[in-house]
Amino acid sequence: MNPQVELNLGLILFLPWFLILGVLFWLFPRQPRHWLRRLFDLASLALAVAAFMISLYWAQGYADPAHGQMWRQVLATSIGYGVFLGVLTLAVIVRWWLWRRRPPRA
Repeated sequence: MNPQVELNLGLILFLPWFLILGVLFWLFPRQPRHWLRRLFDLASLALAVAAFMISLYWAQGYADPAHGQMWRQVLATSIGYGVFLGVLTLAVIVRWWLWRRRPPRA
């Protein structure tokens, strides 16, 4: 296998799923929809992909090659997917906290 493809195999295989999750993150909830929210969503998605890539490369270097080449891919993809979901979950919580509807003050 091409070494570049092998290095990025986790991203290649998970890219369709990441696109689905990214679109759902971008579209819901529908309100508020202003430029600051769009900027936050874009930064969150970029951070999630960057964290995935960093953890993917780290895990491939960390995996014990004595267990075979496939173990490197399995470990790296599993850790990377968890990191991606963790960043998006944190972004959802922060986004809810920043733009929640506050009751009017009396």
